[in-house]
Amino acid sequence: MRRAGYVISSYDFRYDPSAVRMRFLTSMGINLIFDVGANAGQYAGHMRTLGYSGRIISFEPLSSAFEKLRVRSAIDPDWEAVNCALGSCDDIAEINISKNSWSSSLLDMLPAHVEFAPESAYHGKEKIIVRALDSIIEDYYRTGDKLFLKIDTQGFGLRVLQGAEKSLERIVGIHMEMSLAPLYKDEPLLGELVLYMQRKGFILVYIEPEFYNLKTGQQLQVNGLFLKSESLSYM
Repeated sequence: MRRAGYVISSYDFRYDPSAVRMRFLTSMGINLIFDVGANAGQYAGHMRTLGYSGRIISFEPLSSAFEKLRVRSAIDPDWEAVNCALGSCDDIAEINISKNSWSSSLLDMLPAHVEFAPESAYHGKEKIIVRALDSIIEDYYRTGDKLFLKIDTQGFGLRVLQGAEKSLERIVGIHMEMSLAPLYKDEPLLGELVLYMQRKGFILVYIEPEFYNLKTGQQLQVNGLFLKSESLSYM
């Protein structure tokens, strides 16, 4: 079976990133997800298949991806699509558009990224709206909500967090993509992001594999699951 590309083993939820994530969300009573860098709604759609039934607010700046997101979310009354990026301040910016769409970023892509994934190469730019989470959170957050923040912004995660300084007290968990090797110009790597999160009162509790160099097996990106430190006492 291994030679055919399959492994047969008993199921253990600890080795299933989706199951681990849902266990944390359920135990924390999460009823609101901010899906930042939503693209066409892949993450939110996956959370629905896992059984999450709370509200989802998906933020996507790229017009082509947002149109797919808008159509997909329209049939779900608890899923709202918002056509903007999140960053450190309210602004108008230019986003680089990648061939595969989901690698699009406000940061310049480094040559190594294109080498590892040629389909991620940029082929254009688009003007977009950027909002700080602190300036819009009141539009979506309700008193008593248990808020979970997902960040998949291709190297721009720290800027999203810098625009959420006041909002972090309302957030109980964060799911964030982080790079182990430089893929975008001026992006902070995993170590810097983990230290930043610790200073803000969030502890890294789980790591999910994300993006590899298929030639060497080197892991290039992971998703980190962070929980507010005071919540860990009852987990």
